[in-house]
Amino acid sequence: MNMNPIMEISVSDRIELEVRGMTCQGCANHLTTALESVVGVLHAEVRWEDRYAIVEAKPAVADAQIVSAAAAAGYEATITERRTNQYAPATPQDGASDFDLVVIGAGSAGFAAAIRGVDLGFRVALTGEGTLGGTCVNVGCVPSKTLIRAAHVWHQSGHHPFACVGTRQMMLDWETVRADKDALVTAMRQEKYADVLAAYPAITFIPGHTRFQRDGTVMVGDRRVTARRYVLTTGAVPRMVSIPGAAEAGVLTSTTVMDLPSLPGSMIVLGGRAVALELGQVMARFGVRVTILQRSASIIPEHEPELGRMLTDCLKQEGIEVVTDAQVERIDVDERGRVVHARIGGRLAQFRADEVLMSLGRQPRTDGLGLENVDVELDGNNAVRVDTQMRTSNSSIYAAGDVTDKPEFVYVAAAGGVVAAENALTGTDRALDLAAMPAVIFTDPQVATVGLTESAARAAGLDVRTATLPLKHVPRAVVARETRGVIKLVAEGGSGRLLGAHVVAADAGEVIQAAVLAVKFELRVDDLTGTLFPYLTMVEGLKLAAQAFSKDVAKLSCCAA
Repeated sequence: MNMNPIMEISVSDRIELEVRGMTCQGCANHLTTALESVVGVLHAEVRWEDRYAIVEAKPAVADAQIVSAAAAAGYEATITERRTNQYAPATPQDGASDFDLVVIGAGSAGFAAAIRGVDLGFRVALTGEGTLGGTCVNVGCVPSKTLIRAAHVWHQSGHHPFACVGTRQMMLDWETVRADKDALVTAMRQEKYADVLAAYPAITFIPGHTRFQRDGTVMVGDRRVTARRYVLTTGAVPRMVSIPGAAEAGVLTSTTVMDLPSLPGSMIVLGGRAVALELGQVMARFGVRVTILQRSASIIPEHEPELGRMLTDCLKQEGIEVVTDAQVERIDVDERGRVVHARIGGRLAQFRADEVLMSLGRQPRTDGLGLENVDVELDGNNAVRVDTQMRTSNSSIYAAGDVTDKPEFVYVAAAGGVVAAENALTGTDRALDLAAMPAVIFTDPQVATVGLTESAARAAGLDVRTATLPLKHVPRAVVARETRGVIKLVAEGGSGRLLGAHVVAADAGEVIQAAVLAVKFELRVDDLTGTLFPYLTMVEGLKLAAQAFSKDVAKLSCCAA
């Protein structure tokens, strides 16, 4: 349904295309120029890896003009959908509604959207339910990373699970660790959310549960609020998969495991991706006997296989049991704890532990928002479908952050919130560019990636070259005695353009940003080998990995070109 119909006018058509013949970003740029040269086309966005394009055009532009422009540029285009956008940019201080923009959800994406809205001079309201701040500061990045750091220090000091000092055994003071974590969360929530909100008096904060009504307004608690545009940023919660006996067993989530009153002797972790591995390693380093059950054939299955194998070996070296191809069937409870029944490659097996942590992803928080009243489409995971402009199926409603089908990273959420607010209020149709999006798993060693994997690049029809460098060839890793890890680069065969970088290293999260810039600005392997990198830094490994395309790095002297 269309919201505020009197205020909206048809200004453009959205035309979606399937495009064949593109092989790289240069093709996408070429086609974009060709499409935008058609008189009446307002904007074009081309994604070569998806063989997909979106064109915003005036209604008078014919389908044949779009197809012909693509053909003239050397590409075969087929129009798959065309629909009229009902849209009129909001005007600051328009008195027809209570606000120009209402942002629903007071986390990272919500704050970013609200701040951008008032910076542009619009009337903005921010609604929030429960504790101020989103997942990251309250139950995600901040508490988990401080626990990761504490576990690292404890582990490096030899306390695994305890160490002897003279004749005395030093045991972990979990209560103090947990209290320190809580104090940090409280301080950062105050500094990064409450204090920031106070610094923006133009943002009207309305606490309470928000629900869309059939007339296009929202109810915040018992208060009706109207706006020209809305941005939905309600985030996500841990996904609880329906496993027989899970509820009766009181399985833990990524939130509740960090607030345990005391540490168990043993724990089974269901899941083999970022959060499961991070928290599993934390528990193991604090002295908990940990077993990881992963459904797929490897942990971190979306990553390069070399990375998954390397991280598996590192976790096993610390005494963590990693079991793959595990299909969990049920969970029982008896006087000795929890029992997980699973099939391992078709064979029945039982795993016993004091506690079970379910870490199988996150569920977008879309229930109870009344989205069915305003025709906002959801995907199979109940996430809000958005285009690259963060627009939902309802042209008056935008969305950003973990509630959407975009990657679940706090920096993606914040960037998406800014894009959503700008587009909702000004009609600029700015796209959220995720082509060079970094991702980090904060295990030890860390896993950090950007760009395409080898398999994804080949699936896109690219001529691919790869180079893989064990950390034993990186001087910094050698002198730090931290040679567990690998660097893999993926490049285009002909041009040498860097397509992706994939790192397992103690400081992989710090290393990856140099690779992000290389992917973003389409640097070549020769650009890396021809650039000065400081000696005895981990980031020097990127240059060495680039040299590995053409040289035997083991035969190079220190700083050899």
